[in-house]
Amino acid sequence: MQKYFDFRSDTVTHPTDEMRAAMAAAEVGDDVYGEDPTVIKLEEKAARMLGKEAGLLVSSGTMGNLVAVLAVCGRGDEVIMGKAGHTFLHEAGGVSALGGVVIHTIPNQTDGSLAVEDVESAMRNPSDFHEPISRMVIVENTQNACGGKALDAGYMRSVGLKAKELGLYFQVDGARIFNAAVALKIPAAELVDTADSITFCLSKGLCAPVGSVLCGSKAFIARGRRIRKMLGGGMRQAGIIAAAGVVALESMVERLAEDHLRAARLAEGLAKIPAVQLTKGSPNTNMVFFKLDPDLGLANNQLINEMKTRGVLINDTSDGEIRLVTHHDIGDPAIERFLRALREVVG
Repeated sequence: MQKYFDFRSDTVTHPTDEMRAAMAAAEVGDDVYGEDPTVIKLEEKAARMLGKEAGLLVSSGTMGNLVAVLAVCGRGDEVIMGKAGHTFLHEAGGVSALGGVVIHTIPNQTDGSLAVEDVESAMRNPSDFHEPISRMVIVENTQNACGGKALDAGYMRSVGLKAKELGLYFQVDGARIFNAAVALKIPAAELVDTADSITFCLSKGLCAPVGSVLCGSKAFIARGRRIRKMLGGGMRQAGIIAAAGVVALESMVERLAEDHLRAARLAEGLAKIPAVQLTKGSPNTNMVFFKLDPDLGLANNQLINEMKTRGVLINDTSDGEIRLVTHHDIGDPAIERFLRALREVVG
């Protein structure tokens, strides 16, 4: 196959040699019986790193968010989230289709945050039987659709305190929480210390081939384990997967800073091309967004095709921007190739 430099997402990363070796040598058991030692090691390690009591290996971030919602909300209950949030935009409406849970969207701010006053305004009157019951608020950090910005500990803590005051459960969609932590130079646990639960992905910047971990209290994870089974997510000798996740947490977290530096270098090069306009305050963590000058007369699909012929894969977004994501498989040669190819296409 032709070798491409793939900027479409950090989900395209390949497992490292260390991960492959760990997977081949993994000690395994039946995880549905709670007997897989490598899964147990991963779940305990993840929980410690996020400052929570327990963890649960799930197949994806989408499953992690779904399990979290179904563990807390009953049919007809309501969950508050951003209108640009991943759970609203990109998880196939699972919380509603499978859980009968109502989605109440509020605006995301330019940095991806939810204004605390908007969360409070979204609360339903629990004594009015015409209205659903507000049960949960979900905040995404980093916020993908708003540019990959890291939401700081002060803001995250303010949401958690407000949620507690309102009687809401606070779930963090932390698919890229370690990108946020590395960018802010703080432990990830500090970002979620007031959250009731958090989902994070092993298969994005952390480079594992598959899997996410949901962390929270022991009681919450016990409910989540039952729901995971109900959703068909009970896995048997899952230690083969978990082994790569252990390596990811041990060796790939601090490395994320390299991705952030390359995103900055990418944005610096883009800023020198007259036909390009950086958007969403790029760069942020490992993401860069841009638009082409409309006077250029080059549609995004044409740009995508032209770049592919030059060995570079990119995607556009629903609002007409190009999103570039740096990751373990994007080194300095990839940055150079991208910028050279783009200059060839747009002049």
